[in-house]
Amino acid sequence: MLDYPIRRRAFLALPAVTLLVSACSTFSGIPRDKLPLTSSALKHLSEIGASAASPMLVRIFKESSELEVWRQSTSGDYQLFRTYRICKWSGTLGPKFAEGDGQAPEGFYTVTPGMMNPNSRLYLSFNTGFPNKYDRAYGRTGSNLMVHGDCRSVGCYAMTDEQIREIYGLARDAFAAGNPSFALEMYPFRMTEQNLQKHADSPFLGFWQNLKEGYDLFETQRRPASWDVCEGRYVFNVVVPSGQTLEPLAACPAPATTQL
Repeated sequence: MLDYPIRRRAFLALPAVTLLVSACSTFSGIPRDKLPLTSSALKHLSEIGASAASPMLVRIFKESSELEVWRQSTSGDYQLFRTYRICKWSGTLGPKFAEGDGQAPEGFYTVTPGMMNPNSRLYLSFNTGFPNKYDRAYGRTGSNLMVHGDCRSVGCYAMTDEQIREIYGLARDAFAAGNPSFALEMYPFRMTEQNLQKHADSPFLGFWQNLKEGYDLFETQRRPASWDVCEGRYVFNVVVPSGQTLEPLAACPAPATTQL
């Protein structure tokens, strides 16, 4: 039989073990993917003229290690909700080319409810959607490229658990309100002329200049541009006749004209 001091130490250790096991799967008895947004987050949404139901945009900037969440306001334009410091991202500036190259992707992506992972081993996560239509046109490969928690990354964008809990909750509530997707834009840096000049000798300059077109549309309109791919490049806000699709390596359609 255990003597008293040993029994006492074992008893005192039980709450800590129980807390540790509980923290792995729930928070205050609620599964981590279902934790409600904090009152401060809801208040801040209200302050920018948005709500938990508002459409969402996420922008990522590698060089400055920043992730932005934007929400659509009642006026229709998008307002910055919060800028998060990315805990760790993988690789260098430039796009992802192949499975196992350790690169985090760059480009324009669309996240849908099925891409959310409440059971991630990296706390919570959502898939970036790589490879998209552009990537596939160039034969780029890769899988399970995520934005996730746990602050470690191989080809992904890693946040702290606290950060991803809020970002995940914002996306979850937007989907629950009926939004079918949110836009995810991933950039090497803020797409200013100064930054492009700084990287003018990069082999990716042409690719980045193409990304800048979509970046500039949001900067001026404060609404995410729709995107597609033709002639091997991203095109934005292109109107395609019903029932037709753009071929990624084929000619782009002629600009639409308005009859007077």
